[in-house]
Amino acid sequence: MADEVNVRWGLAQRFEFIEWRAYWVGRVNRKDLEDAFHISTPQASIDFKRYQEAAPGNIEYNATEKTYVATDAFRPKFLALSPERYMLQLQAVTSGALRKSDTWFDELPRADVIPTITRGAEAYTLRAIIQTIKNGEAIKIYYRSLERVGLRTICPHALAHDGYRWHARALSLERQEYRDYVLGRILSVSQPEPCNAHPTDDVEWETFVKLRVIAHPGLTSEQKATIEHDYRLKDGKLDIEMRAALAFYFIRRHNLDLRISDISPERAQLFLENFGEVKAAVEEAKQRSKMLIAARGSAASPPS
Repeated sequence: MADEVNVRWGLAQRFEFIEWRAYWVGRVNRKDLEDAFHISTPQASIDFKRYQEAAPGNIEYNATEKTYVATDAFRPKFLALSPERYMLQLQAVTSGALRKSDTWFDELPRADVIPTITRGAEAYTLRAIIQTIKNGEAIKIYYRSLERVGLRTICPHALAHDGYRWHARALSLERQEYRDYVLGRILSVSQPEPCNAHPTDDVEWETFVKLRVIAHPGLTSEQKATIEHDYRLKDGKLDIEMRAALAFYFIRRHNLDLRISDISPERAQLFLENFGEVKAAVEEAKQRSKMLIAARGSAASPPS
């Protein structure tokens, strides 16, 4: 939102901080600005003066509290209000994934999150996969799946999150198909090597499907109204577009693969109206992908 007012980037960042603290904390003072941006007291005073010129009527100085407070007429000009961003940062700080000093929080509200029990990726693993994706290379990984533990040679081209865990989206040179590899299951990695795979052959990744979600038909009208409010369903439905490669995870996470008789309406809450259509589109993309890989023949085969 900073481009609404003609100010340089650094100053716009400090203006955004002023608005963030004023809106979410209710107050902001010079020391807050000094500590956050490592600027002098005179510079902080100038910034507040300039902010009030750029956004008149948004904040006022409370002499008793010796701080600036948001007025009833407060309307952010540099801050894009995002409850989602606030809650994600709160979750990250509370879980230990992010330091409070890396955010604009002053004091955290009382909050807690359920523990994460899934194993995350090792730093060296993530670095190797990212570099391999960037350079379009192959890499041998020692991988633990539910079926077996052993070496795989893969050509990763993207990272994907299923709502719980991060995966590497990659061509399996042994199976000659695109698959997802949980980063936390990669036990070791080798040095990268050449790979002639073409990421555009991953039709599941390149294809977007639209899922039409509705409140579960087994709910009462009052229950449906609550679910429609929770998930922001408009006219009783929500069309969600996503990559075909990720649709399976979304469907499973929300129990959308279970039919009406398989789960109680109160637990399911949502229902996938076009389940058959989505399933067919994903399968078609998978088959097209296999055809493209086969057409390239040995170009994407594992090195001998």
